[in-house]
Amino acid sequence: MTHYLSISEIQKDLREKRITCVELVNYFLTRIKELKHLNAFLDVYEEEAISHAKKSDEKIKNGQMGRLTGLVMGLKDVICYKNHPVQASSKILNGFHSIYNATAVERLLNEDVNIIGRLNCDEFAMGASNENSAFGHVHNFVDETRVSGGSSGGSAVAVQANLCHAALGSDTGGSVRQPASFCGIVGLKPTYSRISRYGLIAYASSFDIIGTLTKSVEDAALLLEIMAGKDEYDSTVSSSEVQQYSKEILPAKKYKIAYIKDYLENPAINFSIRRETENFISLLKDRKHTIEGVDFPFLDYMVPTYYLLTTAEASANLARYDGLRYGQRAEGIHELENLYKKSRTEGFGEEVKRRIMLGTFVLSEGFQDAYFTKAQKVRRVIKDKTMEILADYDFILTPTTPSTAFKLGEHTQDPVQMYLQDIFTVQASLAGIPAVSFPFGKDDDNLPIGLQLMGREFCEGDLLNLVNQFVNCP
Repeated sequence: MTHYLSISEIQKDLREKRITCVELVNYFLTRIKELKHLNAFLDVYEEEAISHAKKSDEKIKNGQMGRLTGLVMGLKDVICYKNHPVQASSKILNGFHSIYNATAVERLLNEDVNIIGRLNCDEFAMGASNENSAFGHVHNFVDETRVSGGSSGGSAVAVQANLCHAALGSDTGGSVRQPASFCGIVGLKPTYSRISRYGLIAYASSFDIIGTLTKSVEDAALLLEIMAGKDEYDSTVSSSEVQQYSKEILPAKKYKIAYIKDYLENPAINFSIRRETENFISLLKDRKHTIEGVDFPFLDYMVPTYYLLTTAEASANLARYDGLRYGQRAEGIHELENLYKKSRTEGFGEEVKRRIMLGTFVLSEGFQDAYFTKAQKVRRVIKDKTMEILADYDFILTPTTPSTAFKLGEHTQDPVQMYLQDIFTVQASLAGIPAVSFPFGKDDDNLPIGLQLMGREFCEGDLLNLVNQFVNCP
């Protein structure tokens, strides 16, 4: 089977009858079975995927190919797919089936995408290693003793290991970009509000956004183009015009780029990542782009600000999981308050409980102004400084992560070290701007290194144009 890097390559072979949709699906189903131990998939929709592929082959014969015909995709377990289980990799939603499609999913289905299964993730998208899932951790395909990254770890490994061609994830503070970096693929977080959140299980509503994990920039652009745009079911989604991203990635343009000196000088950054970032800066210069260092003095404030705000929002969003309306319900409890407590204690994992408690404390009387309100003000300062830089430059370059994929269990006993994995990704999340992680080089252990580019709001087209000049995933 050809290792396809883009949907255009797949569709070319489909048109020329070198392959069929059924053959593609059977190939991925075989791969999923062979690599089941990676634990990327929670559910595989085998019969549905084959049936869909047969219908797609008929459409091709009749000249009715959709924009995504032939594309086999997985969904992170926080994205609703009608009449299929969705439970945020948590016991609290045991037995729950979605009664509707997420808007992003609906738009992909309208273009004939084939959804092959549901993908593992950190519980309620809370984690940086995919070790917080109620269904076990996901292994990195490059080195199975390493984490996949999180929270969209199953989505990243599914694409990395060629278990499906592309996958949807969600990004709150780096949950698409960080696993993309660890797995050596392209991870796109669009501008906040660019894609409807309808049908995305909420973690932190002012941060959450659906993102893509792909092998090529071309596919990221096409998927974004199809999913983006206003939606009557989501009052927060932007009504800004959707660009033809798939056409804007070519031809290559020249840009002015800033890199943040404070990030490269940070002692926590891995030597290999610093080296490859510097190599990329040199390559940008060689390709006639303008690249200059700038100061950003708020690095130490970003992770605390992010976690104060997101845990507060999580505390409110997860209050709906009470054991009464759906999902996990404790047995043998007849008093209402005890039923709430027991159901939530049994249903939520340790990391989710930790964040709910932290968020409840942040919002509690006497502490809200000291923590939550102050964090909101700091978020504004971070956004303003970021936009000040982007007023003079097209993009900001940073490493995606301070290290490459670490060992399973390495940080599980130290939540602070785990939270610091988000140190470079939360800037784009706090500012609400688009960002993309792309593979560039490897460390001394042959592990992928990801670099990150951030751009102005709704400028995904230019962002993808620049990355497309350098990316060629294996």
